[in-house]
Amino acid sequence: MLKNTFCHLPGVGAGTERSLWDKGVLTWEDALDAPQKLLGKNGDRLRRGAEESLARLESADAAWFGGSLPANMQWRLFDPFRCNAAYVDIETTGLSWPSAHVTTIALYDGRQVRTYVHGRNLHDFAEDMAAYDLLITFNGKCFDVPFLERALDMRMTAGHVDLRYVFRALGLGGGLKHIEHCLGFDRGELEGVDGYMAVLLWNLFRRTGDERVLETLLAYNAEDVLTLEPLMYHAYNRHLAGTPFSQTAALSVPPVAPNPFRASPHALREARSGAMF
Repeated sequence: MLKNTFCHLPGVGAGTERSLWDKGVLTWEDALDAPQKLLGKNGDRLRRGAEESLARLESADAAWFGGSLPANMQWRLFDPFRCNAAYVDIETTGLSWPSAHVTTIALYDGRQVRTYVHGRNLHDFAEDMAAYDLLITFNGKCFDVPFLERALDMRMTAGHVDLRYVFRALGLGGGLKHIEHCLGFDRGELEGVDGYMAVLLWNLFRRTGDERVLETLLAYNAEDVLTLEPLMYHAYNRHLAGTPFSQTAALSVPPVAPNPFRASPHALREARSGAMF
């Protein structure tokens, strides 16, 4: 879908893009080959934009497209960069830095889950994240990214798809768990666990040093990024349905990948009760 996109170019809005499609100018290559009269008075600028877009795609510059696309079109970044995308979620002790800090980070790239723990390997995240072209989060623009950049003194420069806004544009608001429920997702033993419980689990781990508690927290953190993958596919296909390319560019939605961590029911009970091991 990205190569069918023109609304990231200066002076091209959704209406102009749709008009180009209706005229048979469906891709950047089509724009380069089209006669001047078909492209109109801005044809030269459109061709220059198409040439740059092809070059930027060739160099895997997702950040350039992310900075050029309107907010409601960020989902179009997904297909060409999905094989080098990182789904990221963080857990913290509170809502704002520096009064709160990051406790754990989960990163899933469609192949493996990596986790980072405060006091152990948290600062490894910046180097690992730098290897990816695309970042996918839920509410990451408002929370995860600014928190990480401050807490880890890093810059996250990858293109960024925030599924909170992608789903809102589809008329589906609310938090991550609400959207999962609307789409029929089941978290099993982690059902009902939320960000507040993640804080309780971290506090319990700090008090007791019990690795079962930490693994339970990591299971929750990992589940968040594992569900982001099929959610991204669902959102992409739903947005695609409003374009002429829904029959040719739709993607098969993968299942939620297995969670490499196991939640301890005992740890969850202890965290809820505030008791110590």
